[in-house]
Amino acid sequence: MKALLRSAAAMAAVCSTWALAVAVGPAGAQPVSAAGRAVEGPVIHESQAVLRAGSGDVIGAERSVFYLDALKLVKVDAAVWRIMYRSTDRSGAPIAVTGTVLVPNGAHTGQRPIVAFAPGTQGLADKCAPSRQLADGTEYEALPVKHLLDQGWAVVVTDYQGLGTPGVHTYMDREAEGRAVLDSVRAAQRLPQASLPAAGPVALYGYSQGGGGSASAAELAPAYAPELQIKGAVVGAPPADLDAVAANLDGSAYGVFFNYSLSGLGASYGIDIDSYLNWNGKRITSDLRDNQCTTQAIAKYPFLNSRFLTTDGRPLTERLAYAPWKAVVADQRLGARRPAVPVLLSHSSLDDVVPHRVGRQLAADWCSKGTVVKFSTNHVPGHIAAAAATSTEGAPWLADRFAGRTPPTTC
Repeated sequence: MKALLRSAAAMAAVCSTWALAVAVGPAGAQPVSAAGRAVEGPVIHESQAVLRAGSGDVIGAERSVFYLDALKLVKVDAAVWRIMYRSTDRSGAPIAVTGTVLVPNGAHTGQRPIVAFAPGTQGLADKCAPSRQLADGTEYEALPVKHLLDQGWAVVVTDYQGLGTPGVHTYMDREAEGRAVLDSVRAAQRLPQASLPAAGPVALYGYSQGGGGSASAAELAPAYAPELQIKGAVVGAPPADLDAVAANLDGSAYGVFFNYSLSGLGASYGIDIDSYLNWNGKRITSDLRDNQCTTQAIAKYPFLNSRFLTTDGRPLTERLAYAPWKAVVADQRLGARRPAVPVLLSHSSLDDVVPHRVGRQLAADWCSKGTVVKFSTNHVPGHIAAAAATSTEGAPWLADRFAGRTPPTTC
């Protein structure tokens, strides 16, 4: 009963946030409920209704837009809705997650496929949620999303747990991310205004953190969402082994990502990371949680090294070998479960964030379990630039999966 009351209180807070967001939404937006009626605050505020909802049920929706630039000069030709939907956190408790459903305005022959786009690292602050950045023209993954829309496919982009909703974003939590991705597809299918097929073809797509989200969704789908007609998963530069990734990140140009991981996993597993931090570490962590999105954070805190943030001067990477972090990090390992769909795993040999060997090992782990995997190595310098290679190869590979062609394999 206490757990239920805690869940109800959390959901009430979430719903209050959504009601406020609807009330002060973009000018000209028309808030709508899942049934197509105008959304009123009390409807969204009813926490018990959320608790009764099933995974993937739409809690509320409002019309939105998708701009490619911050000046809002280039608007993508698609019908767009910002949604809130029911998902499940790592512990199995019901949570509300926000996201965006995008449907090209052009006609489509046959059932329109839905691609679940798992975003890469956005940051921890609520303003960094993709649903907000897509509307503001500040989303750095806007072009990969548009590329999928250009194929005539619908796209649903999750915000993950804690981005745009109360609480710390559970960054790098394998289960929470995978479930949010799968439930976003269910929500897109159940949004009446989008008119998407309830049992049509689906695919998963993600790069970096999104590669981990897509990979996790592919692994969880057979048990968590067996009804979804998933035809394949594009997995780009997945952080499949956090031990290897953490050692590569701490003190690097992308050192803030390591801080994100500690904050996100600490929130998910109930670990107070402030107990490890000195005043400077607490100051920077608070700033990252409340104010900075990824591109700004990298510029503001380049080469962030955790040994300058801790009370004892020891790098936080050392603590990953001990309780409670050792078990937490091990729990995020990808490759122990078998995706039941073909996978394109794309990774640059020159990746400076997620080592190429991590992607290669994940491909080998899945191959050993019988998954059809194409492991594709590109040689684009740098983690960020290599995302374009995944996008370029991923779209035609997905088109072949939707067409029912035999998937290639490197196993």
